[in-house]
Amino acid sequence: MANLALTYTDQGRWKEAEELEARVTETFKRVLEQEHPGMLISMNNLAFTFKAQGHNDEAISVMEKCFQLRKQVLGPQHPYNIIA
Repeated sequence: MANLALTYTDQGRWKEAEELEARVTETFKRVLEQEHPGMLISMNNLAFTFKAQGHNDEAISVMEKCFQLRKQVLGPQHPYNIIA
């Protein structure tokens, strides 16, 4: 599902991508755990899909939560968490 969502994103099919990315994120939360690396990637993808559609408030909200979880899981000094 995540790969199909990325394909939709590449095709500019934003609404379909958003729906699948939301399902992937919810599935990760339910089946694995919120801190799972795949979950963090899904959250990141969902945030960028929101941004591409002009849903800036939703994009910022999801990205802030994703960033907080990444700091918890990977540590604040991990390269993914450092802004150059």
